[in-house]
Amino acid sequence: MYKNGLKPLLDFVAALVGLLLLSPIFICITVFLYFSNDGKPFFFQQRPGKNGKIFKIIKFKTMNDKKDRHGHLLPDADRLTKVGLFVRKTSLDELPQLLNVLCGDMSLIGPRPLLTHYLHLYNDFQNRRHEVKPGITGWAQVNGRNAISWDKKFEYDVWYVDHLTFWLDIKILLKTVMKVIKSDGINAADAATIEPFNGQ
Repeated sequence: MYKNGLKPLLDFVAALVGLLLLSPIFICITVFLYFSNDGKPFFFQQRPGKNGKIFKIIKFKTMNDKKDRHGHLLPDADRLTKVGLFVRKTSLDELPQLLNVLCGDMSLIGPRPLLTHYLHLYNDFQNRRHEVKPGITGWAQVNGRNAISWDKKFEYDVWYVDHLTFWLDIKILLKTVMKVIKSDGINAADAATIEPFNGQ
């Protein structure tokens, strides 16, 4: 009942109210990133959603597109702008995904949508994360986020799929607020972003 009925409705209402209340912050960040990233405040990328259906995710762009003399993008740590670092540290880079929730591609709570080129690398257990809509935050995010291993991340994602309830979503939402306040688990150890998934 909750999973297929009430949860999508609550997602839509919460995303709409959230966008309205946070619109001043949304606009300010957009303006700052526009000038910080050479007129590109947003980042669009294809991601797999429920049942592996591909959709286009939207995030605030926290890294510029600077390249070396050979035309290759610089390492992530070198492209992360000061404004982008603040936006990422406060998790405000995820704010535009409220639009994805309104469109029905995402939920507020669920496994984070990963890269499309990981799809062929998943085993049957790992692929179960796609049995529900991906979320802006999830069980893995409140239990380590980018600071945990891929194995642990998939373990948490599938656990959420098997135990999804209204009260679990409320617990994740409250723990997310605490994580954001503490800026806990934003990056993997000694890295600006998490290491790529290479399969098991």
